[in-house]
Amino acid sequence: MSAETKRTRLTPQARRDQILDRAAELVLADGLAAISMDGVARAAGVSKGLVYNYFPDRQALFAALLQREQRDLNDRGMRGALEASDFADLIRRTTGLYLRQTEARGALIAALLADPGVARLMEAQDREDREQAFRFFVRATRRAYGLPLPTAIAAVDLLWAVTDRAGQLVGQGLMGADEATEMCVSLFVGGLAELARAAPLGGA
Repeated sequence: MSAETKRTRLTPQARRDQILDRAAELVLADGLAAISMDGVARAAGVSKGLVYNYFPDRQALFAALLQREQRDLNDRGMRGALEASDFADLIRRTTGLYLRQTEARGALIAALLADPGVARLMEAQDREDREQAFRFFVRATRRAYGLPLPTAIAAVDLLWAVTDRAGQLVGQGLMGADEATEMCVSLFVGGLAELARAAPLGGA
């Protein structure tokens, strides 16, 4: 009785998070294709109708789960960026956070992104988040190294490709997150310093 009372006292946000937590566990255990709204409801200890109150269908549930993972990563990344003492510390904090998240939660994120419908639902928001972060890193790169704008844009574009590849290696278990983070910091800081020596200062 007391367990039932506690369950009914959950706030809507807490209930939503509970459903998402159970869905994440099921995705990791059984794969995306095996997940049903009935199964999620049973795992969460609620009715199927309650699950549908929060999520109209499976894709909406999976999109919400992916959105929560990405929002958590973005929020913690922004906090880390604001606390960074210099450019190397900025890269270490943000890249390390991304790679540790990949190491711990990469299987879940990869499973969700493998669903074309989920990826499509998230495409616009993901593009907006990446563009905002990209502009932030271009500005940070210019402040730290005085690179012309076209050079800074190209450099950040290439360095993001390195980060993405590091995430793949970490996700496959071929590198640890800490090792990959320090390698990225060395490549980024060393490469940008060399570009700064070769490029004209300032620029448009």
